[in-house]
Amino acid sequence: MHQDCERILFSEEQLRSRVKEVAMTVNARYADKNPIFVCILKGSIIFYSDFVRHLDIPVKLDFMAVSSYGDGAVSSGKLRIRKDLDGDISGRDVVIVEDIIDSGFTLANLKALFLERGANSVCIVTLLNKIGRREYDIRPDYNCFDIENEFVVGYGLDYNERYRNLPYIGILKRSVYEQ
Repeated sequence: MHQDCERILFSEEQLRSRVKEVAMTVNARYADKNPIFVCILKGSIIFYSDFVRHLDIPVKLDFMAVSSYGDGAVSSGKLRIRKDLDGDISGRDVVIVEDIIDSGFTLANLKALFLERGANSVCIVTLLNKIGRREYDIRPDYNCFDIENEFVVGYGLDYNERYRNLPYIGILKRSVYEQ
């Protein structure tokens, strides 16, 4: 375990098993469809890669980078698109693959945006769901794990662009981010 982590919340094996399980459920839902799977960069990239490898349906990949934080640590309340989708989603089923739902601001706004752009449907798959932090009425359609209000890193999740490469999800020590 990394010295900056307090403890491991989900091991490599737990992640591998649960991601596969959720992917199999999504496979069944979209068996006769051709959805677009949208990865929300950067935190979701490892989860997204593992997730789509378990799909045996036609997979169209796309990526989006969004932010509501700007240069600060507090949300600006506005969604900023740093990298938009490459393709048209009009009339398509869209599956958003996200690392974590916290306040729900980003996903609530993305779902509304995709529907506004003419998506047939918008489904949300998330690795982690922080229910206690929710400020917007948004729920994942598929969720790997519910977590408490902890600062988590690893498996794509970061603090100041560090720890993304940890193969597990760990709870970051408060002393690291409260300096």
